[in-house]
Amino acid sequence: MTPQEIKAALGAGLLSFPVTHFDGEGQFQAESYRRHIEWLSGFEAPVLFAAGGTGEFFSLSPDEIPGIVKAAKEAAGKTAIVSGCGFGSHVGTELAKSVEKAGADGILLLPHYLIDAPQEGLYQHVKKICQSVGIGVMVYNRDNSVLSVDTLKRLCDECPNLVGFKDGTGDIGLVRQITATMGDRLTYLGGMPTAELFAEAYLGAGFTTYSSAVFNFVPGLAVEFYKALRAGEREHCEKILRDFFYPFMAIRNRRKGYAVAAIKAGVRLQGFDAGKVRAPLDDLTKEEEGMLLDLIGPWKRG
Repeated sequence: MTPQEIKAALGAGLLSFPVTHFDGEGQFQAESYRRHIEWLSGFEAPVLFAAGGTGEFFSLSPDEIPGIVKAAKEAAGKTAIVSGCGFGSHVGTELAKSVEKAGADGILLLPHYLIDAPQEGLYQHVKKICQSVGIGVMVYNRDNSVLSVDTLKRLCDECPNLVGFKDGTGDIGLVRQITATMGDRLTYLGGMPTAELFAEAYLGAGFTTYSSAVFNFVPGLAVEFYKALRAGEREHCEKILRDFFYPFMAIRNRRKGYAVAAIKAGVRLQGFDAGKVRAPLDDLTKEEEGMLLDLIGPWKRG
């Protein structure tokens, strides 16, 4: 896809980040992963993100990621695949090139490792990644990689293939200033954990769409909520929040890291051999898996 084509796809509907499947030895399990991607591709998501945050990008080595992208592309049909990318500028540019070669339709640039950086350093970092590939790039604004409005504007001027902005800060004042300043130059994606809990606020701030982690295991429900939100059906949205998302949030909040581990548990409960999360994350307890199974009962895959 061209950068403009992936930009349009990013704004065309609900998005999601599939978990990365591992076998009993903790190695990538391509067969199960492809079956999961094929299932998800039937639920109206125009773009899926391979090896993203929910896909445990932080625990993957750079040489594993192109194979994950390739497997996703093989199973996704017409659904576009965007790859996670990150680390420092040197590793990031090499990774960006390798996933482009593997067939990625775009990349999501996750925060660099560990250290805070000045705006000029962030500008140079994002610019170098963008200029290393011909595919579209989306930046993920969170943690130690928060771009100012001025820095983002400079990048938009310098990098035609910078087409998307994902926010994980929850700073509505900042993101509203960004959407007001950049207008339709970018596609905007809400990226808070369990994004449905923030979706109405982000929509009001000018965001185009959001990524749904629970789409991994209850895709029909995730699409139902998204359509109700876009149609302004507030009562319907509130019912789904009460019946599913708030109880899920209670499970997710029981331990650190469950924003990923609970999603992977849900995928396993739907019959996919996704394996365990890699350390430093930890899996749900048997009791917590039972709570999650009860919650997803109405949407259990046959």
